[in-house]
Parts: sequence; structure tokens; C-alpha cells
Amino acid sequence: MNFDLIVIGSGPGGYVAAIRASQLGMKVAVVEKENLGGICLNWGCIPTKALLKSAQVYEYATHASEYGVVAADVKPDFEKMISRSRSVADAMSKGIQFLFKKNNITVLSGFGKLKDNHTVNVTAVDGSQSDYTAKHIILATGARSRELPNLKQDSVKVIGYRQALTLPKQPASMVVVGSGAIGSEFAYFYNAIGTKVTLVEYMPNIVPLEDEEVSKTLERAFKKAGITVKTEALVESVDTSGELCRVTIQTKKGAEVVDAEVVLSAVGITTNIEGIGLEALGVAIENGKVKVDEFYRTNVEGIYAIGDIIPGPALAHVASAEGITCVEKIAGLNPHPINYKNIPGCTYTTPEVSSVGMSEKTARDAGYEIKVGKFPFTASGKATAAGNRDGFVKLIFDAKYGELLGAHMVGGNVTEMIAELVVARNLETTGHELIKSIHPHPTMSEAIMEAAAAAYGEVIHI
Repeated sequence: MNFDLIVIGSGPGGYVAAIRASQLGMKVAVVEKENLGGICLNWGCIPTKALLKSAQVYEYATHASEYGVVAADVKPDFEKMISRSRSVADAMSKGIQFLFKKNNITVLSGFGKLKDNHTVNVTAVDGSQSDYTAKHIILATGARSRELPNLKQDSVKVIGYRQALTLPKQPASMVVVGSGAIGSEFAYFYNAIGTKVTLVEYMPNIVPLEDEEVSKTLERAFKKAGITVKTEALVESVDTSGELCRVTIQTKKGAEVVDAEVVLSAVGITTNIEGIGLEALGVAIENGKVKVDEFYRTNVEGIYAIGDIIPGPALAHVASAEGITCVEKIAGLNPHPINYKNIPGCTYTTPEVSSVGMSEKTARDAGYEIKVGKFPFTASGKATAAGNRDGFVKLIFDAKYGELLGAHMVGGNVTEMIAELVVARNLETTGHELIKSIHPHPTMSEAIMEAAAAAYGEVIHI
């Protein structure tokens, strides 16, 4: 069967690319070996947020008296939390099925491999093989949990994120290795429902890609919640021979041993590029990533790549944007290349973390003379009324031209607020324009206006 476009992989990059291509008049097929929606919808972004919501509801219930509500005998039901999370993921995957049907997209179930630059061989579950041809082929095969040599996953005692989403019972104790978004979110979830959690991070700060002040604030919140945080620490070995895992951790103070039921490895991801025919076709790969140009064309005519398998942030919204840009270029439109300096990042812990652009340190290191404005949520009426006053909004401006160089937030609902700053940076909005943009009161978002005002010495509200 012949198509205009075949997409291998149906994650946030693949399914969005397929739908946009269909909207632009292409005959489209998507190859998927598991469930539609890829890792994000089935084993990442969506089910983890469902678990985090369960943990937040439980925390609200346990603190209900603070809000004038009587709640007795509140306890977590781990199995129901996991079941709800899977139901949410299943509903979203079925939503992709509906969209594919609506947009006349053909689903080819099985493992896709490039046969040549216009042919994809699909191996079905029963072992049967079929060839399909297309003018254009987009690789969107995503990534999986990375394994370290001294932290081999057995899916029982040493696990990755997929097992963390479907454990048969709640562990009494857990060591989480790696404090990026995945590690921090799982550390928060399991700690919130009563698991004793130790979080190990090799770098000096948790969520190490964030502004240092944000990282320190989240670390304090974690410690206050009862999480043991070990930074500048390295897991040397894990002994799984006993009933508990014996985890040897090298810290600034020397070696320590921590016993835990489960060790969660959250030390990054590895691209899914093996066995899909790249080598035979001579598709260029560098440092484990497929090399592409600004419109996601590989060095082989007709072959494109997007998402986690190419250089850049391994984020669902980035993959989606890449898919749209790639398809629009194929269709003969004139899309703008993505500005990778204006990509928002979010971590859905409590408190939440979000950011875009330069941190204070990177701005100074780049030679900018800067103005920095901060507004603490302790001064926010909405945050005080909500009972969650942790955190702040921090904005960095170029002192010379007023350009917004970066935004960094930690606190309640800040992942819902970061898009304003992404748009502001995209429109080259200045600090004074943010100050003069009336924000509704009381809201968390007015802290953005206040942080801008603080940078220019104009704070007038509380």
C-alpha cells in the first residue's frame, strides 16, 4: 500500500505529525508496536499526572481541618490510585484512536523498520511482515529508561518509570536515583502517600537544570515533607540478594548504605534507534541521536526524524512542535524553525516548577547586564487563601533593552503560568510592558506582573 507519509511511532511527536499531515491533504499511515499515544500518554506524562493528582487530593484530605473541613480516617488506596492512573492513560489512548479515525489515518500495528528511503517493513505481533511505501517517512520512535552499568533494572527491585506506574503494592521504602522531572515527581508521589523516600542526585542541586534558587526551594520543600535528599551523591552499587535492596551511596561525607524495598532508576533516557534500519540506509547518527536540519530532514532524502531521537530537549511539547514544523515543510508551507531558546520546562511536584529561557547565572555568564525581579508567594493573596505560600516568581531582564531573558517559578499552579512568559519572549515583550499588562486579582499569575515591577523598583501591591 502506498502513502504520502508514513510515521513510525505514535507518541506526541508522531501522532501530532500524522494528524497535521492529514489536515494538509496527505494520505497518512502510522506504525505503532504498542498503544497509540506512545510513552507520554501511556507510560509518562499523563499517567504520572494522574498519580500526582491522587497524592495531592490525599494531602488536601489529611490537612482538611486547616480549611475548616472535618475528614476522618483518611488513607491512601494505592491499588485504586494505580487503577485510576491506568484508566486515564487508556482514555487518552482511545482519544488518539478517535482522532486517527476522524482524520482517515491508517494504523499499521507492529514494529516498523526502514527497508529503503521510501519503504517501511512492518512486523506484526504474529510475526508476519508487510511492506508499505511512502514519499516521506518520519521517524518518531522516542526513548526508554536509561540503564547504568551499576544500576541494572530487573523490573522487580530495581525498576524504571514504567514499573513505578504499575507496582502491585506500595513499597514501604524507596531510593530514587536521579532528581530530574521523572525522579522528583515519583519521589514526591511516593513520599506523599507514605513511602519512605531517599532521593539521590549526582549534581549539587536537585532538578539541576533549573535556576539554583528554584532548586534550593524545592529541596527545602522536599525535606520538610520528609524526603531524604542527598546531593553530590552517587549510587555505587545495589545488592538485591536479600529481602531489601542494600544501596551503597558515595556522598560528600563518605559511603553510606541505605536499605529500601525498591530502587527507582531515573537517570535519563536512551533513544529507540536500534533495529529500525538506520545503519543500512546510512542515516547519520551522532552521540546516539539522529542528525537533522532545522526542518528535521536527515541526510537521506525522504527520511525525517523528530522528538527524543534527535538533539534537543526530550519533551512531549517539543516533539509535537517538531512534528508540525516538519510536516508543514513537507507540505510546501513556510514554517518558522523552532526557537529552542524559548522552550518551557515543567516539573509537576508540590510545589510545582516551571521555567523558560536563561537562568540568572547563564545570563550573567553570557555577558548580560541584568535586572532581576522576584515576587514571593508569601505576599500573594491567592496563594495565602489557597494555603500554599511556598515559592516565588523570578524574572531576568536585559538591563539595556528590557528584553525578558528568562523566567523561573516554583509554587502552586506555576506550570499553568509559564505559557504567558513563553509568549512574552516570543513577542519580545519588555519588563515595562509586563508591568502595564493588567493581571486579574487575586490570582497566582499576578505574581508575574509583580516580579517584573520588582525588577524595576515599582512594586506597589501585596
